[in-house]
Order: sequence, then C-alpha cells, then structure tokens
Amino acid sequence: QRHRHQTATSWPPGSAYGARIDEERIAAIPFFAGLAADDRAAVAASAGEMAVESGASLTVEGEFGHGFFAIEDGTADVFRDGMVVSRFGPGDVFGEIALVASGRRTASVVATSPMRLITLFKRDLWDLERRSPEIAAALRATVEERLAHQAEGADPAVSG
Repeated sequence: QRHRHQTATSWPPGSAYGARIDEERIAAIPFFAGLAADDRAAVAASAGEMAVESGASLTVEGEFGHGFFAIEDGTADVFRDGMVVSRFGPGDVFGEIALVASGRRTASVVATSPMRLITLFKRDLWDLERRSPEIAAALRATVEERLAHQAEGADPAVSG
C-alpha cells in the first residue's frame, strides 16, 4: 500500500502543545521505564503534549527531524519508500534519532486515528540537559542502544 504524504502546514501539526505532563504519564511509556521516578518527573517537566487528527503526517521520510514522540492514545502507520512497514500504537515511541543527531527521518509516520502524543523536541532536551545532565545522558544512552538494535536489523520501525 503506497501513501502520498501531506506535510503539516504548521509545526507542531497538533492542536495542543504545551500541556503539563506528569510523571505517571511518562512512567506509562515503556521507553522511560528504566528511569527512576525523580528522573521521569524531570522528563515530564520538559515534555509537551500534542493532539493530532487522523491523517496527520508526524514525520516525513528524508526531512530533518527535531522531535521525539511517545504515543499515549491512537495509532499510526510507518512508511518507508511509500510502503507501510509497521504500525505504532499506545506506548510506542518514534523520532528518537532527532534527540541525539541532526539526521534525516528514516521513515514517515502518519496518524491512522486521532492521537495524543507526549513530545520532546530538541529545545526540550537542551532544557533537560541544563537542569539534569545525567538524565539527558541516560535518555541519549537509551536512544543509542535502540539505534544499535536498528543497525542490527532488530528494530525496523525506528523512524528517526
């Protein structure tokens, strides 16, 4: 199944960025499970929330990435070369490459239902690094481990 991407006309493409995130919401995302409660609270203080409608393009393959997304509600399809390669749902994360590198997106992600996302953009990570460098380092290590798995072919859905 091929998909023609429509890039959002404004960034972020959702309607509600900046809502307060609490530690419990961060704890519900497996990507953050290895962090202590205080560390999750620090991540929550730097994170934002975004709501998008079905059909919204969250990442576009080949474009530069600047944000990381954790899905709280909803689903999205992952596309490579216009073909669906995976589906994301609650608890999944994508865009994490943008937190550690200024690389291009390795896949496109398009909402297949209304979604609620927790977001960390580069500016949020910089804020976290300034306030809690050890937490930012732990997040970077988690991302780098995931990238190593992708390089081994173990995580084909990583979308950078």
